[in-house]
Amino acid sequence: MYSQHVRGASAYRQTSVQSSSPLELVVLLYDGALRHLVAAREAIDRQDLITRREALSKALAIVTELQSTLNLEEGGAIAQQLDGLYTYMTGRLVDATARKDVKALPEVENLLRSLRDAWAQIAAGEPATAGARP
Repeated sequence: MYSQHVRGASAYRQTSVQSSSPLELVVLLYDGALRHLVAAREAIDRQDLITRREALSKALAIVTELQSTLNLEEGGAIAQQLDGLYTYMTGRLVDATARKDVKALPEVENLLRSLRDAWAQIAAGEPATAGARP
């Protein structure tokens, strides 16, 4: 029974991703990073080192992916500022992993949440036929 629920949730996520616009995909990436940061924070509270490491690794991978998709040549000042923010967040996530700096997590979480909300507003105003990458 449990595996049916897991398969159903996985199929729903896959359908959601496949039917999303590029801007909605960015929002989904932010959602994933935030979800993993919450999992890492909860794992720290439980002293679950394996889950903490895995959750931080996944959050870091998402931030890295967001940064790698920036078009620094055409994105202007906004792309440059996002690049700087992603670099900063990457450093803070490394601090959280290597130095067990728990203060880094809410800091990165707040930055990601602010960016997520901004992208969600942009995505909500996007025409249904838009296909431009952020």
